[in-house]
Amino acid sequence: MEITFLGTSSAVHSYSRSHPSIALKAFGETILFDCGEGTQRQLIYAKISPMKISKIFITHYHGDHILGIPGLLQSMNFRGRESKLTIYGPRGLDNLRQAIACLGFPNFDFPVEWIEIDSGTIIENEEYVIKAQKVKHNTLTLAYSVEELKKPRFLREKAIELGVPEGPAFGKLHKGIPVEVDGEIIQPQQVLGPPRKGHKITYSGDTIPCEEMIEFAHDSSILIHESTYKLEDRDKAELHAHSTSADAANIALQSHSKELILTHISTRYVDISDLLKEAKEIFENTKIAKDLMKVEL
Repeated sequence: MEITFLGTSSAVHSYSRSHPSIALKAFGETILFDCGEGTQRQLIYAKISPMKISKIFITHYHGDHILGIPGLLQSMNFRGRESKLTIYGPRGLDNLRQAIACLGFPNFDFPVEWIEIDSGTIIENEEYVIKAQKVKHNTLTLAYSVEELKKPRFLREKAIELGVPEGPAFGKLHKGIPVEVDGEIIQPQQVLGPPRKGHKITYSGDTIPCEEMIEFAHDSSILIHESTYKLEDRDKAELHAHSTSADAANIALQSHSKELILTHISTRYVDISDLLKEAKEIFENTKIAKDLMKVEL
């Protein structure tokens, strides 16, 4: 699993920070979370092909999180994309679809599916689960989590002891399918180790600190949380329904997350060291995202 921070600013661009967007490469897919203005250019710098993006998850409809979508779709079309792209977002997604059509892009030569979602499980398959959770901003906003589903280890020597022939039978048992060996049924639990917990990545979107976020982020391997303001600007954070670096650290601490990465940094701060210091005083394992930063799990 590889996370690339394509844009880490809030509201407006700065010299070194672009509008919010995060790319996750995992499970043979590239998944985008938010798509601010300039995202497609950041993809070029990050050497991530937009043609391989299978899904886009939008947290909310403020411009800094969505204005990159029309251009990205047009570029995909110009490059001859054929595979389907699915765009997920909270209630109001059809308004975005219609607005893009009004800009002069009513149709594309590849299928684009628009799916409005609410809190709950959005996708679940053999490899991963993606969930959404309403959080508290000044507009309807969703946080997202991606949890890897790890299979138990296959106990090869145990399988051989039980007479299971090497080959397809091994694969079936590892997938949880019983096999027959010399008239005896071998159950998967006989040759599998204990359950293994996969990595969990949680992205807050824009939000004030809230109980919903603590519960949703529980036991995250990485919590990516907005940190628009310093602690001294808490009044501004409350006014605009954002979080401070200390707020994000408290969420990480209370949710028992393993690592915190701060993003959505206000351009008012030239020196961001205070944000990191304030967070680390509460939650030591904290980093501040910068554009094009990659994190591997």
